Amino acid sequence: MNKHGNGSGGNGSKGPHYAHASEREFARILDFYQIDWQYEPRTFALRWDDAGTAVESFAPDFYLPELDLFVELTTLRQKLVTKKNRKLRRLRELYPDINIKLFYNRDFKSLMSKYDIRFDVRNEPGSAGDAGELPAEVE
Repeated sequence: MNKHGNGSGGNGSKGPHYAHASEREFARILDFYQIDWQYEPRTFALRWDDAGTAVESFAPDFYLPELDLFVELTTLRQKLVTKKNRKLRRLRELYPDINIKLFYNRDFKSLMSKYDIRFDVRNEPGSAGDAGELPAEVE
């Protein structure tokens, strides 16, 4: 594990390749407060086929080792949030000792507001119309 921003999955000194801009902003806050973190360091199998091969899995976005806490961010459309919630319930059933916190869109917006960060995922490159699109009710 590298400290403060290079977490696992990184590409040298540039840090990880984030799946979504909200993850990059969250990492910047962690770095600012010098909180150790790893990006997607572990994938949890959730369902297996008859041969024992994992057919569904879940990789939380961040792991904060000093807190023994996984963090998953979701600023996605409601349909995808529902799927993520189902996966999170399954993870908790199979791995009850895993400590995980899910940040919903409203939680992320509150965090950005608290730190006076102007952030709109709709204006991020590659975000328009993809999984990072904000639900209509919060636009």
